[in-house]
Amino acid sequence: MIRAERRGLILGVTIALGWTLVKVTIPWLVRVGIDRGIDGDGSLLLATLAIIGAGVISGSLTGLRRYWGFRNARRVERRLRDELFTHLLGLDFGFHDENKTGDLMSRASTDIQQIQNFVMMLPVTFGNFITIIAASVLLLVTEPTLALLALIGLPLVNVLGMRYSQRVHPAMVGVQNESAELATVVEETVAGIRVVKGFGSEDLFARRLAVEAADVRHWAYTASTIRSKFLPAIELLPNLGLVLVLARGGHLVLDGRMTIGELISFNIYLLLLIQPLRMIGMVVSFGQRATAAGARVSSVLETKPAIAGPADPTILAEPGVLADETGVGRVQFRGVFFRYGSGAPVLTNLDLEVEAGETIAIVGATGSGKSTIARLLPRFYDPFEGQILLDGVDIRELALPALRRAVGIVFEETFLFSASVRDNIAFAHPDAPREDIRRVAVLAGADEFISELSDGYDTLLGERGYSLSGGQRQRLAIARALLGEPRVVILDDATSAVDPTKEHEIRDALSALTGQRTTIVIAHRPATIALADRVAFLDGGRVAAEGRHDELLATNQRYRQVLAAAATEPEEG
Repeated sequence: MIRAERRGLILGVTIALGWTLVKVTIPWLVRVGIDRGIDGDGSLLLATLAIIGAGVISGSLTGLRRYWGFRNARRVERRLRDELFTHLLGLDFGFHDENKTGDLMSRASTDIQQIQNFVMMLPVTFGNFITIIAASVLLLVTEPTLALLALIGLPLVNVLGMRYSQRVHPAMVGVQNESAELATVVEETVAGIRVVKGFGSEDLFARRLAVEAADVRHWAYTASTIRSKFLPAIELLPNLGLVLVLARGGHLVLDGRMTIGELISFNIYLLLLIQPLRMIGMVVSFGQRATAAGARVSSVLETKPAIAGPADPTILAEPGVLADETGVGRVQFRGVFFRYGSGAPVLTNLDLEVEAGETIAIVGATGSGKSTIARLLPRFYDPFEGQILLDGVDIRELALPALRRAVGIVFEETFLFSASVRDNIAFAHPDAPREDIRRVAVLAGADEFISELSDGYDTLLGERGYSLSGGQRQRLAIARALLGEPRVVILDDATSAVDPTKEHEIRDALSALTGQRTTIVIAHRPATIALADRVAFLDGGRVAAEGRHDELLATNQRYRQVLAAAATEPEEG
């Protein structure tokens, strides 16, 4: 990212070099003004004007140096933030399952801010480095013995700087990591505020936050303690050189071996050294923070997506408006094995076929793999063995965007954005015509209640759409899934979070879908299951029985047991 901004950085460094040249010229002008304008017969006015001019140039270059420092830092920050965000979007579900949202947010905000701070300091640091070299050389040229006294503490400053860097780095890493943990607690608390309040757990989460805040404070105090030990010494040593110069230089002036102008300019050069040397500690701190932050950001950027599209994808034949008219939407699972991480197998040698335009209900006990089927078809995960075919094509041969346009999914938990009803329906197709948005809303049974809202389709929804009922949210989600004219629609337990008295709203929407496109319904309520043409009963990681709902009720005892157990579970809606 820094290399991409090399032109701006080179310009910033060039400006810093010009600033240094002007800065080191001022003490020489002071010397000339004193020795020639005061003690000699030269023009004091000319020297004064030269010093003023050099000061104006130095001030202008200081402003330019800072401008380019900020500009380069912000551009690097933008590039890095865009790259990280895009990369996060491309990573698979498995990565997001294993990483906390708050930690990822911290890497995308706090860590990138630390890197930005360091990049901002690069021109300033370069200017200070050149100033140290130039001032040291001029001191040695002016009076070598006096220069050695002035610079006697410089090697020790370097040693202290290195030791400070080694000691403060673990503390900076600790601050970054614990800040991420703190962000995780805040994110979970805010996102789940209804659950927190519903269970009266405010004190519990306050204590969790206090623990994480204490950890951040511990590492921050550790870093502050280290700074308090090293930075005063790093700042003191150059000042000791100033004392020695005044003591020795005064005698040289009295002995006539040095002019007053030379002594004053010598002291100004020494003062030019002090500020850059004082900044060593700050630069090291910024560098260590940026190093710790860079490692955390790089660990994400270096993660390769487990799910990736092929280099030469197969193109599916263009579907018509309805799957049963064109014969598209056929789904086949062949010998599929799958497990999450290192856990027990969820699917074992699963074989399942869904014909184009058919509505099939997937039924099974909790943990039987129903939702896993919904996640495998759009390639949120890949099976360990076996094939999944869409219209005769292995889904791993399809481009991911094309596959996910072909498979519309309504998740068990409906997520709506803080936007208008229209924008939520057109989420994946923001340029969709208004008539298409209304058409899918009608198909999903949502048009009637949308028309009754204060601003109709332009009504702004609150966070996650909680101002709507569960059934209304689900119908908007169904409309959103239908807008792209998918070949297959998956309804992943679409009625599980809906009050039973409102379940008919979802069933009405499902009824509209039946016979129009291939529909996979994952459900456990008999009234919803009965809408399907066929039921696939999962047990032991495979399809244990298939048939119509009433047939399985009459012939399969295990099927009846699973439905009975589901009926006795408390409702979530």
